[in-house]
Amino acid sequence: MPKAVWNDLVIAESDDTVVVEGNHYFPRASLREDLIRASDTHTVCPWKGTASYYTLEHAGRTSADAVWYYPEPFPEAEMVRDRVAFWKDVQVVD
Repeated sequence: MPKAVWNDLVIAESDDTVVVEGNHYFPRASLREDLIRASDTHTVCPWKGTASYYTLEHAGRTSADAVWYYPEPFPEAEMVRDRVAFWKDVQVVD
C-alpha cells in the first residue's frame, strides 16, 4: 500500500491513489491533519488548474509547501479532486 513518509512519520497511506505525471495523489482524508498548516502559496498548472499547498510541521521541523492539492481542478483533471500529492522531502513508498 502506498505511503507518504516525512521524517520517519507516515503522513498519508492508502491503497486508493491516482498516479498523474508520476505523482501519487492520495485521498485527502488519508492525510494526517495534525501535521499540516495551510499555506498562502498557489501555482497554476495549465491543464489541472490552480494548486494550493500545505506546510508540514512536527517536533520543531518544517517542510514548507510540501503537500499540494487542487481545490477546483479543471474538468480534464477531475481525477485529482479531493486528493493530495507530495514533493520536497516527502517520500512515497509502496
